[in-house]
Amino acid sequence: MSNKELTNRYGSLASWVYHIDKPIGRSFGDVKYYSERLKNTEGVILEPASGNGRILIPLLEKGLKIEGFDASAAMLSYCEQECKQRGLNGIFRQEMFNTFTSTTSYEAIIIPAGSFQLITDTDEAIEVLRRFKSALKEGGRLIIDLSPLSALAEAPMLARQWNVDNGMLTLTESRVETSYLKQTTISQLRYEHWDNEKGLVNSEIDLFSLRFWGVKEFELALRSVGFTEITISSNYNYLEEISEETHTLTFEAK
Repeated sequence: MSNKELTNRYGSLASWVYHIDKPIGRSFGDVKYYSERLKNTEGVILEPASGNGRILIPLLEKGLKIEGFDASAAMLSYCEQECKQRGLNGIFRQEMFNTFTSTTSYEAIIIPAGSFQLITDTDEAIEVLRRFKSALKEGGRLIIDLSPLSALAEAPMLARQWNVDNGMLTLTESRVETSYLKQTTISQLRYEHWDNEKGLVNSEIDLFSLRFWGVKEFELALRSVGFTEITISSNYNYLEEISEETHTLTFEAK
């Protein structure tokens, strides 16, 4: 399997870990923030990279018309299960950023939790922004979360575990490449499923790639595809001025 096929794929073990660690509604400030920013939205909302529905489902429960897409079939399966358990009729499909097309005109497109940074090629990222702009209604909003550029220099070593029936899941993560020229990182993630009686029963290695953006750089990228009104907020506080302590930037553009 090539590095490209291993990159940002969210296979079965990765999706299982994600669903346990970040269940539906778990908020890092984002669920509340997006609920507030979208509360008066009457048209259809799109969440690309909607994953297991951590944010999408709470918004559905508030009566918003929201649909999503994700590249991972395993993540979409969790989203479908969670919607079914709640009696919700979710609309979501398997699709990637670079293949996105739609005949729907959206009132808003939201990309929380830095998912846009999974697009590591700059030209591809600009093209995706252009597609999103074309898919929005006149006056529609694009809302995107990004990590600050300072996170590029952080290279944490990570080891975690979660108890599951008759065993546990483990995750080890290490940074394997940092490109300050391209503003990208690659981390290796190893997922393991251990059974109390059988030992190691499954493992999965993924490469996790991210692209980091400067504040002005991303604002210029948005303007280059036709957005003219842009606000930037810090740490899920609308219009709070960004600072050295900012850990999440939220761009809102129309």
